[in-house]
Amino acid sequence: MVFTSVGALHDSLKGIIKIDAGPVKVVDPGALRATGIDSLIYNAAFNADATVREEARRLIKAAAGALGVRSASIQGLYEAMGRGECAGFTVPAINIRGLTYDTARAVFRAAKKHNSGAFIFEIAKSEIDYTGQRPSEYAAHCIAAAVKEGYTGPVFIQGDHFQVNAKRYAQDKTVEIEGLRKLIKEALDADFYNIDIDASTVVDLTKTDVTEEQRPNFEITALLTEYIRSREPKGVTVSVGGEIGEVGGKNSTEPELRAFMDGFNAALPKGRKGISKISIQTGTSHGGVPLPDGTVAKVKVDFDTIERLTKVARGYGLSGVVQHGASTLPDDAFDIFPKRGTAEVHLATGFQNMIYDSAAFPPELKKEIYAHLLSKHADERKPSDTEEQFIYKTRKKGFGPFKERIWNIDAGRKAAIGAELEDRFEMLFGKLNAVDTVGAVRKWVK
Repeated sequence: MVFTSVGALHDSLKGIIKIDAGPVKVVDPGALRATGIDSLIYNAAFNADATVREEARRLIKAAAGALGVRSASIQGLYEAMGRGECAGFTVPAINIRGLTYDTARAVFRAAKKHNSGAFIFEIAKSEIDYTGQRPSEYAAHCIAAAVKEGYTGPVFIQGDHFQVNAKRYAQDKTVEIEGLRKLIKEALDADFYNIDIDASTVVDLTKTDVTEEQRPNFEITALLTEYIRSREPKGVTVSVGGEIGEVGGKNSTEPELRAFMDGFNAALPKGRKGISKISIQTGTSHGGVPLPDGTVAKVKVDFDTIERLTKVARGYGLSGVVQHGASTLPDDAFDIFPKRGTAEVHLATGFQNMIYDSAAFPPELKKEIYAHLLSKHADERKPSDTEEQFIYKTRKKGFGPFKERIWNIDAGRKAAIGAELEDRFEMLFGKLNAVDTVGAVRKWVK
């Protein structure tokens, strides 16, 4: 139901949520989970009135907090990993581009089956734009999904690849950095308490000295880390990540990691908390490499690099290294990550592919989305691209324009897609050994 005013929204929740001058109280948790939260999140995402949208988002967070669900920083757990007091699993960080509420629900169902508490929902700077999901909306989806599935505990929401655009940075450094500050502020205001800064795009490989290569990277990362520390809420230490190797480039090295960390620590003001993890390049690429028939080429991850650089990273007190572009890897790769000490893996495109390729996804809607891509994004098609390659690379951009249409597909079809996703998340939690982690989260996370 779409509400025409805040008053109408409040009236719909009578007997479910108590809304007055004091803290929001959940009067009927069963009714909230059965219908109330569905209504709230739909209006939080799609109501045409910004005031109603914001109030729906506020009520989702307030009601969730009353039920023991709150956005949190994973910092404490990662510090324990860095000290060697917590180990043996890799944290999955999941980017959701479309069907967000239903996909997040599938994650929570899988987590509950595995007694898992250490997993992250994230959205990249680029994804925020092309999926039409600003941080406040994305956070509302994740928190609402936890309420719907009866999950309690901290929910980790992350800004992924808050990335420096190298071209714009070369044109005007001040404007580019200010844009990132604004995005960081927006994310913090939406309770994103985990943020990955990516200035690896401005590493200068023309320099012969590795420190000078990394200098723009570690100086910008330190600058933005300091900005985060100056704005993080009282009592919260945001988990900040850095990156030394741009995904899709050459594999990262130990000297690069040491140069980055030494430079970063020197550039960060004394007394400020630094980063908790470091992303590296090991041979993968975001979304995988599409072949002419639209399938994805097999990629071999350099696990030796992961193991070596994790040891170096932990020498600096970090949780370890982060693997990007992992969702399209073969299944037999995932159980190697925890064995080699990988702190976190980022997973995105594989879930997007499952949604589009599911037999339950409406074929006519998919046909309409693909026609839109062929028309509106024709300038992005390379002369060598087959239609299948082009569609594979651009269909992520269909989630924004068709967001509400995808949300409103038949409930039975959505349930079928959700079940498929849940099975996949169950497999990934198991392979990454991200099971029975609720105890560790309770111990180390505020």
